[in-house]
Amino acid sequence: MSDTTPDRKESGFKERTRVVDAREHLRRAVEPHGRTESSPLEAADGRVVAEPVRADRNVPHYARAAMDGYAVRAADTVGASDRSPEVLRIADGGSESEQVQVNPNTAVRVHTGSELPAGADAVVMIEDVEEVGRELEVFDAVADGENVAPVGEDVDAGRELFEPGHRLRPSDLGLCKAVGVETLTVVERPTVAVIPTGEELVQDDPAPGEIVETNGLTVSRLVERWGGTARYRDVATDDPDVLREAIESDLDADAVVTTGGSSVGERDLVPETIDELGDVLVHGVALKPGHPVALGIVDETPVLALPGYPVACIVNAVQFLRPTIRWLEGATPEPLPSVEARLDRKIDSAPGTRTFARVSLSEEPGGRVAVPTRASGAGVLSSVALADGWVVVPEAREGIPADERVSVQLWEWSG
Repeated sequence: MSDTTPDRKESGFKERTRVVDAREHLRRAVEPHGRTESSPLEAADGRVVAEPVRADRNVPHYARAAMDGYAVRAADTVGASDRSPEVLRIADGGSESEQVQVNPNTAVRVHTGSELPAGADAVVMIEDVEEVGRELEVFDAVADGENVAPVGEDVDAGRELFEPGHRLRPSDLGLCKAVGVETLTVVERPTVAVIPTGEELVQDDPAPGEIVETNGLTVSRLVERWGGTARYRDVATDDPDVLREAIESDLDADAVVTTGGSSVGERDLVPETIDELGDVLVHGVALKPGHPVALGIVDETPVLALPGYPVACIVNAVQFLRPTIRWLEGATPEPLPSVEARLDRKIDSAPGTRTFARVSLSEEPGGRVAVPTRASGAGVLSSVALADGWVVVPEAREGIPADERVSVQLWEWSG
């Protein structure tokens, strides 16, 4: 526990920690939870691999024709040309190539994916031959192995496909099925307790002075989207004993997140509560909107106190909660996807602060355009709900002028 808590309310935020430094403080405090479970292949999309995944069989598991044509012995086609074709006998068996043998100077009809008949070592393409009765004129020589997919050409049995920490994608599941993997050992989903705070919050129709609780709902759904399991708790009022009990009762979770009460006002009691129970690692971060965020640790459980303004809450959830879930899984946070666009009008920002400017995207004749939302306040939820992403203005810049090419982060992407 630190000795600095009483000064916060008196002095406000004299210094704000840079985003990258705040994230690093948090990263050092978060340990992977280490729990694993078995998952059927069909349910493993988005799960993190806990053990190496290896191929149980070759793909393909038989030598197969890579082209429509005729299976042959390459030696029988040496010297074939348009002027002087090699003539082979078409073996009986038609498309049932597996029932016939390719003997010297014979050919067997095959289709793409067909098993290569015994005795054959190449396939001559259909456009390079001409059938004349029961004979085949070959106009182009083929080499040994040409137009043939050998056993294990795609994947060899025993090959390691994915290492621990890899997040599985739909294409990965297809590959696993192809190589005979039916179940996977994956990391158990981290559990995140989400506790909205504030005596003014209600869950249904608000009276004057009351506010509908939205932050807890939003954050809990983000937790699920990011691969965690959310415990969406009832509202905790601005009372030290209530807040303490709410946090302590969920310390069996892998992480605890509170929304609201994270600043330095008289009713902002969450940072002090964290400090009483454990340690505040960071309080006040140089980002906008949402600098009054607190990051702490209580009984080895990370506790994130997110601001109460909805946009500020979302920005901080993306910056700190999303990577926390990844670290708990033993995985590395993936960068958010982004698109390039021309900035429609300037973005203002203060140097020394990382600014997240909400924008909508539109397609115009000259290309994609990013339009900053006119409602920029941290409490204007519609400004982020109706936006397509945000432009990150780094600390070293004092705004971005109109018409500059910018990168727009698609923060609501589900990965």
